[in-house]
Amino acid sequence: MNGLCAMVAAVALCASSLSAFAQAEPPERTALRVCQDPNNLPFSSTDGTGIENRIAEVFGKALGLPVTYYSFPQRIAFIRNTLRFKLPGQDYPCDIVMGVPVGFDQVSVTKPYYRSSYAMVFRSGIGLDQVTSSEEFLRLDKSRLDTLRIGVYDRSPASAWLNKHGLVDRGVPYKTLNADPAQYPGEIIERDLAAGKIDVAIVWGPIAGYFAKRVKSTPLKVVMLKSEPGVQFDYQMAMGVRYGEPEWKRQVESLIQSRQAEIRAILDEYGVPLVDDASVAQKQKQ
Repeated sequence: MNGLCAMVAAVALCASSLSAFAQAEPPERTALRVCQDPNNLPFSSTDGTGIENRIAEVFGKALGLPVTYYSFPQRIAFIRNTLRFKLPGQDYPCDIVMGVPVGFDQVSVTKPYYRSSYAMVFRSGIGLDQVTSSEEFLRLDKSRLDTLRIGVYDRSPASAWLNKHGLVDRGVPYKTLNADPAQYPGEIIERDLAAGKIDVAIVWGPIAGYFAKRVKSTPLKVVMLKSEPGVQFDYQMAMGVRYGEPEWKRQVESLIQSRQAEIRAILDEYGVPLVDDASVAQKQKQ
């Protein structure tokens, strides 16, 4: 799994503080310079086909600026090697990360622009077609549950959920941070689930929705998972800029607000399962 999902996992596991960097005044921008992972669909790609690429193009058009990318594998130290990377006498190579979870402390996080949740993906016709929720999945006969191979990324909310419900033995672990630059987060679905190497995959919602649509060899079903005591599945996603650049942050937040309809259309096109913030707030009050 590539770095965006690792960021989500990091927010789920811990929070820490980071001092702000000071900036005298915002620079004049000649381009919208985006920090991206070059192989991280459905989020970003060097061919510009990711969700975040598409949203960046919307922002670039609104600003009247060309969009440029600085690519670096979104593994360990992504922010340090992109948004914060600066050689003496040179400028930063990029100014914005298009997708970070709210609560991610390595950047100055904007207001959120969508909320999604982890989701369960499985092939139709293997005896799970009646499952529409995690509750229904857990109510399956134990004899059926004991036959399932459930692919999850390690140290993720999905692995915590398996542990909570006594299903660790059914888990097939995948590395959250894989050193192979050719690896991408949807492999668990596009390669292993589609081929029958696992029966169920539990992954971050945008990955589930995008790759379930992309696989043509077999019908796949996506079931969004709801957070429960001890396991948070849903997260708000925002954008990240450098600390100490409040004017730039406000400008980005203004774009998020004014381009909501276009952002939502892109998310829908990519099959991103969206969580209603109002329903989450109501659940938290209960």
